[in-house]
Amino acid sequence: MTFPLTVSDEVRALAPGFTHVAVEAHGLVNGPSTDAGAALLDDAARRLAARLDGRAPHEDPHMAAWREVYTAFGSKPSRTRNSAEALARRALTDAGLPRINLLVDIYNAVSVAHLIPVGGEDIDHVQGGMRLVRATGDEDFVTAAGGEEVVERPDAGEVVWRDDAGVTCRRWNWRQGPRTRLTEATVSGIFLLETLAPMPVAEAERAAAELAGLLEKFSPGARVTVHAAEPAR
Repeated sequence: MTFPLTVSDEVRALAPGFTHVAVEAHGLVNGPSTDAGAALLDDAARRLAARLDGRAPHEDPHMAAWREVYTAFGSKPSRTRNSAEALARRALTDAGLPRINLLVDIYNAVSVAHLIPVGGEDIDHVQGGMRLVRATGDEDFVTAAGGEEVVERPDAGEVVWRDDAGVTCRRWNWRQGPRTRLTEATVSGIFLLETLAPMPVAEAERAAAELAGLLEKFSPGARVTVHAAEPAR
């Protein structure tokens, strides 16, 4: 089990402190959100509040680093926030975190608790592995608007995850496309935990171990592998 993931030299040059840990899982059992998943999200919100200790999410050094990188590739970080900051802001409101489905709730809980962007992709809908690149602006990003399928184009120079069919996530980890997202029918997934300096790689590895443990707990018999962190360079 080694799902192909690559990071381009252009992205490495833009963010030399970037690392990622991947958790690959097969034999998953997904379904609607459950009380147990909701409890994970509520606990994650409590852990986040303790971690921030009265600060806003964007004041955390890790989130501040993501804002700097977003600015570096031409995105406005106060308008298009990285996924961890966006979730953290929701976690601190009275409405709390959304309930999506069990697998998404699990990885969202880990993301919020550790303040690390985490994404999940359905391996069976990814074509030819995934690559983190700077977009040319000609790629397809298939999404939905008003119940209709819409094809967008990323901005030239924007950092995107893509596969052979097109963009799977815009602005690094801002918005995922529906083609590869985890659904209640998902049985194989790849989960990406992404960090920037100054967050220690060990923190991402702890978060990945927590995620792997939760996947094994909620999908007994699943084959779960944590792939070592990509070294910053």
